[in-house]
Amino acid sequence: MNTYKIAAIPADGIGPEVIAAGLQALESLERREGTFRLDVTQFDWGSAYYKANGRMMPDEGIETLKAYDAIFFGAVGAPDVPDHITLWGLRLPICQGFDQYANVRPTRILPGIVSPLAGVGPGDLDWVIVRENSEGEYSGHGGRAHKGLPEEVGTEVAIFTRVGVTRIMRYAFRLAQSRPRKFLTVVTKSNAQRHGMVMWDEIAAEVASEFPDVTWDKMLVDAMTVRMTLNPRSLDTIVATNLHADILSDLAGALAGSLGVAPTANIDPERRYPSMFEPIHGSAFDITGKGIANPVATFWTAAQMLEHLGEGRAAIRLMQAVETVTGDGVMTPDIGGSATTQEVTDAVCEAIRASNI
Repeated sequence: MNTYKIAAIPADGIGPEVIAAGLQALESLERREGTFRLDVTQFDWGSAYYKANGRMMPDEGIETLKAYDAIFFGAVGAPDVPDHITLWGLRLPICQGFDQYANVRPTRILPGIVSPLAGVGPGDLDWVIVRENSEGEYSGHGGRAHKGLPEEVGTEVAIFTRVGVTRIMRYAFRLAQSRPRKFLTVVTKSNAQRHGMVMWDEIAAEVASEFPDVTWDKMLVDAMTVRMTLNPRSLDTIVATNLHADILSDLAGALAGSLGVAPTANIDPERRYPSMFEPIHGSAFDITGKGIANPVATFWTAAQMLEHLGEGRAAIRLMQAVETVTGDGVMTPDIGGSATTQEVTDAVCEAIRASNI
């Protein structure tokens, strides 16, 4: 039996609620499969930890996480802690410290969920967005001078390296190659950003020559939002910069029905360090404690984690259970249902137990 060490970081807002739901589903899978075991350790890092200790996680936090096979992350952000502190104090140090340079965000319309796009249903929107996750617009370079004065200036420097762009482009082409349509769309803004973005376009063309069986095209990011909403069937695998893919993946989640169903995997493809898996929806303090947070994104994220760990059958079983439950109309209010977080979780666990794959 394979045993995997999992670091669970529920963190802020609805994070503890959805991570608890995800762990409950994973426990059901463990019992149903009988071929693997998850050794889960929970860490209380996040905004509450910051308010008590002046930092989002201990100084040795990254070193501590190195011993784990994967990180199961809830959400970060709190109304009474500045966003740049929560993000740069916890999530980004993990992503950058472990060189999780591929952020992978699948999107599709699940059974029973209604897309806001007219005439678009399950099968019509089936995308994977690959986000460069280590540099670009979120490199953290820049500064401010003359604070409070009329001539105050702030700079935010986007860093693009040949190594960084080439490796994410290869990852995206390989992913596209593995999918039935073998089709990739490269998103930039190279008409207005004539240095880093033009380099993205050039490297995309170079890497494309290594994958002759993959068809690809490219879009400017603003035009891409139009294509996603008006012609979703024309897209399959998508690769974009850190900022652009961050924005486009939120749009993708909304087009699929709700950010509450959107998963994320922060991957170190070379497997030198643990990868991190988190739902996309954020801390959602407006519904924290109400028992209505949508756990579907966390279940899907857990399936990504299982697939990364090599437990592909368990991942398939979990997603089949989720689709059975949504197809039966057992859903939280954000996607038109009336069920609670726990009711959805219980239904998914029951579907796992009844599964016969």
